[in-house]
Amino acid sequence: MKLNLVMLAAMTAAGLVGCGGDYTPPPAIPEGTTVTLALMETTDIHANVMSYNYYSLAEDTSLGLERTSTLVNAARTENPNNVLLDDGDVIQGTLLGDLQAATKPIACTDTLAVHKAMNAMKYDGGGFGNHEFNYGLPLLSQITNTDFGIPGVAKPTGTCGAPSFPLVLTNVTGVASNKPIVQPYTLLPRTFSATKPDGSKLDVKMNIGIMSFVPPQILDWDQKNLAGKVAVTGVQEAAKQYVPEMRSKGADLVVALSHGGLDPSAYSPKMENGSYHLTSTGIDALLIGHSHLIFPKGKETGAAALDPSFAAFPASAKIDAVNGFVNGVPTVMAQSWGRRLGIIKMTLVFTGGKWVVQQDKTSVESRGFKYTDGATIVKADPAIAPIVATEHAATIAYAKQPLGVTTDFEMSAYFALVGDVSAIQLVNQAQLDYVKKFIAASTDATISSYKNIPVISCSAPFKAGRNGASDFTDVAPGASAAAPIGLQVRNPGDLYLYSNNNLQAVKIKGSDLKAWLETAAKQFGQIDPAKTTEQDLVPSYGTIYNYDVFYAENNALTYQIDVTKPVGSRIVNLTYLGKAVADGDDFIVATNDYRAGGGGAVPGIDGSKTIIKSPDANQTVVSNYLTAQGAASGKVTLAANGSARSWSFVKVATAGPVILRSAPGHLALAKSSGITAVTAEGATDANGFAKYAVDLSK
Repeated sequence: MKLNLVMLAAMTAAGLVGCGGDYTPPPAIPEGTTVTLALMETTDIHANVMSYNYYSLAEDTSLGLERTSTLVNAARTENPNNVLLDDGDVIQGTLLGDLQAATKPIACTDTLAVHKAMNAMKYDGGGFGNHEFNYGLPLLSQITNTDFGIPGVAKPTGTCGAPSFPLVLTNVTGVASNKPIVQPYTLLPRTFSATKPDGSKLDVKMNIGIMSFVPPQILDWDQKNLAGKVAVTGVQEAAKQYVPEMRSKGADLVVALSHGGLDPSAYSPKMENGSYHLTSTGIDALLIGHSHLIFPKGKETGAAALDPSFAAFPASAKIDAVNGFVNGVPTVMAQSWGRRLGIIKMTLVFTGGKWVVQQDKTSVESRGFKYTDGATIVKADPAIAPIVATEHAATIAYAKQPLGVTTDFEMSAYFALVGDVSAIQLVNQAQLDYVKKFIAASTDATISSYKNIPVISCSAPFKAGRNGASDFTDVAPGASAAAPIGLQVRNPGDLYLYSNNNLQAVKIKGSDLKAWLETAAKQFGQIDPAKTTEQDLVPSYGTIYNYDVFYAENNALTYQIDVTKPVGSRIVNLTYLGKAVADGDDFIVATNDYRAGGGGAVPGIDGSKTIIKSPDANQTVVSNYLTAQGAASGKVTLAANGSARSWSFVKVATAGPVILRSAPGHLALAKSSGITAVTAEGATDANGFAKYAVDLSK
């Protein structure tokens, strides 16, 4: 065969012509050749690099990318053909993340500690989560070394420290440009070892196409950072736009990194958890996150039961939460904080000139730290700690900085779901104090007109089991006046987890308040008093951040929850200053921008009722309030700051046991906090939670 000069030049540029000038075509792939490969996923790392809790200043072997790295190393040994991908929510979530991004932002020449670890682990690609936007677009542009093409958002000159692997973002565009702010997809060219029909080996080249999706709600949750700058497309629309394009450019396998959970209800472009609906767009594999859950059920000995949200799916949804398939598409969610590694092991056969996934030869696993025998926790990869040693030490030093105030009680959330407000009241007091002072000092005529409307506050026990038995707020009390321990910088973050939330206030009616409380009360299961078998008071902690507890000065607001009633009809005896709250009564509620803007789907609370948009973060408001308390009296006390319980359960006797799952070893704390309904500590479940007995008749 003779080549013309144009063909020869093209082949030479492509590296297809050797020094002798002869073109050697790649070996043909025999029909029936198979490739077995593993797609590995991490998700919702939230800056948990080390197995360490900066809020308690203690090692936590249940989490950390340094242990995930051990899982990755093992999975790579098992599966030489592999791709490691991340599903977003990487940079925010611990004091390490806050220190590097907000308190003392890193220089362009530096790389975030979490990205250093991921680079060392040799990730192949990654996507974005909603929390990537918490610190603003300028910082995100810098730490990803990406020019978003957004007016007013300039990346520092030169090459900034960033992930060494490609990032993609499929459903976010610039308002001005109407173009993706990050490449919407990429093809990862890989050479894998394949097996011919005769059993011999062959190296084959494959293109792994990846794309990434974030919830449309980022426009509400990070309005202050994103308004007028970006737009978000529904996940299904974006996928349908780009999947055919990826195929036409040679994608042999299309993988969706979707930062959203599984919601099989009718599709809407505004769905927060729209991952389910990506299965109809022609993808081959689905890697999901955001919900911090395990999908499919863990395969290790003693693995926890399925989350109730999966068990509740109708059969028509075709969600197999045991084997890991959604409408026939292999799907995995690797929990959060580096606690699991998702592994989709796929076999593809070459047929008709293309690679075809063999579903019957595909397995899905969400692998935890105890996967070998159900008891032994994997050791940390020793290669990770030295890489981030400087940043780790700096974060510990930052966490220990004093606030100048002590406390005479333990602020904890172990029993927040049965009424303990020791970790919630102070947050509510800080928010309420801020809003009252804001209104009193305002020169705006509209704001000033609100001076006679009651101000109340709500906050949730953000750290109350969502991420496992070690995920509870626990701020130890100070010692004697002669030797005070004192509160530190780390403590406001323990009380109020989300440093990105800004304080806002909404003006509502009594009917809105009732609906808000009903939404919060969804957290509880419906208890059948006649049932003799065990019932969970709180079936899942997955949405604990939506369990708002309301507070008014002098405990002027009180209400009860009847857990024997169905969702939507549980709130009774709602009073303010001893009088029943009427539908037309006015209230101002101090809250956060997430809730005020529609987060949590509280009826009527959608941004339209917001009257105050503070520039201050809720966490900062709490920290400043604590500092002010220290300046005034030197301490916060149980009597003044941790015992005003505004709500209780309607009393009911049950024929069988009702339990609350919480961290083990804290029955005495329940008693000292006045939580008399908790009567005993029972066995520990597969997730490490103790099963506390709850007597709802008390």
